[in-house]
Amino acid sequence: MTRKFEIARSDNDEQGAGRTAPDTFPGAGPEVHLVKRFEPLAVLAVASEAFPVVKTGGLADVIGSLPKALLSQGIATRTLIPAYPMALANCEDREIVGQMSVLGENVTLWASHCHELELLLVDCPSLFDRRGGPYLDDQGSDYADNWRRFALLSAVGAKIAAEGVDDWRPDLVHLHDWQAGLTAAYMRAAGIDIPTVITIHNLAFQGQFPANLFPALGLPEHFFNVDGLEYYGDISFLKAGIRLSDAVTTVSPTYAREILTEEQGMGMAGVLQSRRSVLSGIVNGIDEDIWNPLTDPYITENYDLDTIERRKENRQAVEQTFGLIPGDGAILSVVSRLTWQKGIDLLAPVVQGIVDRGARLIVIGEGDPDIVYTLADQARRHSGRVVLHIGFSEEAAHLLHAGSDIVVQPSRFEPCGLTQLYALRYGAIPVVSRTGGLAETVIDANEAATAAGAATGFHFHPGSVEDLYQAIDRALTAYENADAWNRLQTQAMRTSFGWARSAERYACLYRRLVRGHTPPSQERRQ
Repeated sequence: MTRKFEIARSDNDEQGAGRTAPDTFPGAGPEVHLVKRFEPLAVLAVASEAFPVVKTGGLADVIGSLPKALLSQGIATRTLIPAYPMALANCEDREIVGQMSVLGENVTLWASHCHELELLLVDCPSLFDRRGGPYLDDQGSDYADNWRRFALLSAVGAKIAAEGVDDWRPDLVHLHDWQAGLTAAYMRAAGIDIPTVITIHNLAFQGQFPANLFPALGLPEHFFNVDGLEYYGDISFLKAGIRLSDAVTTVSPTYAREILTEEQGMGMAGVLQSRRSVLSGIVNGIDEDIWNPLTDPYITENYDLDTIERRKENRQAVEQTFGLIPGDGAILSVVSRLTWQKGIDLLAPVVQGIVDRGARLIVIGEGDPDIVYTLADQARRHSGRVVLHIGFSEEAAHLLHAGSDIVVQPSRFEPCGLTQLYALRYGAIPVVSRTGGLAETVIDANEAATAAGAATGFHFHPGSVEDLYQAIDRALTAYENADAWNRLQTQAMRTSFGWARSAERYACLYRRLVRGHTPPSQERRQ
């Protein structure tokens, strides 16, 4: 696939008027522009969720927004996800494009143009028509057959790569997290010579299952080895994707370095070291149309950088909606899974200090029962100043970003993080641990960065209660200085974390792989 260039004139003739290009060469006459054109590329994305069709976390946001950004690079994506009941309900306009038998299950394949996404839905009621969520039953436990559910998704992905669907066949297959990892294995087993990329959104989730399930996957016996699925005597879907894909990406350059270490490699450091030559980090972006305070339908008062004073209406709406005692003190919010990884256990010890400073705290999410119990106890002790809301909604998340003053993300590790990007966009100042994508996307308000007008938030050392409180204390001190706070908000809202740059990086990776595809079995070992 080669890049095409078209020369256009910028005079006011009918043919040239209104055309723009990124590269300009001023000359003696009318300016000459290079308008970049690309050969079209078809990509199949395989994932377990996609916003707004079905969402449990940040993965869905990425799957829902990246395809739209790739269109500007000449790349058309069709996204394959399971046909959960919620997905079928949200994609009523659909048609059957295939029926097949996969792993002994009868599968119907639906196509739908839904919420600006080109979706393919794997409909297998025995595996996906469940009352619970995508991964957990209605009691909050993993489905016992998750291995089979996502093996089926992967096998269907490989079948589409081999045979196409609806007169369409991909040039490349992009896998997301462990749920799609076996797609690479099924493709290699079938001899499908189409390049694959796997993106690790969170290495902590590896799709590890007992080895005795391997025969039911329908893969050749030799795939159960150190270069395939075998992982400490078990099988790992993620390891299969890492070992057998042509390229491995993760969602920030810092996280790509961190996971090569024993400390943050989650047992996969050796596997990742073996693929180091094809591992890269591409930071996530956000959909700036959906997350736009000027047009957001979920917030009380729309605003932008020029009308930021309107933000106070959203602040009052947050107080009313969540039952906070009204006041001038800062509102801190946490929108997160309530887990150890997210560092939420560090919050309870700093609550008293937050309240003593006259600030209020709102935590929304769900997760570890012990963490929830501890936070609920703090909310009872500090009624009206500390609020715990169990559950998640898009409306609440948008309102909190528009009305909170400070957004806290105390993650022990964070591959990229999207919450801090939403916060910056909405003028809520992030307090984040110095790890992964958090460290890359938030500039600490140290003396040098503040003097340079570059600061956008506050950092602290991951896992430290003392450092977390010191960072919150620094943020509250800045909040008490109206001029300093206004500068921080201005700098935050001027940052841009849309998909443009990252989509270009993905497009370059895709095209390089399509042009020079070498199956992993032929890859020279480093």
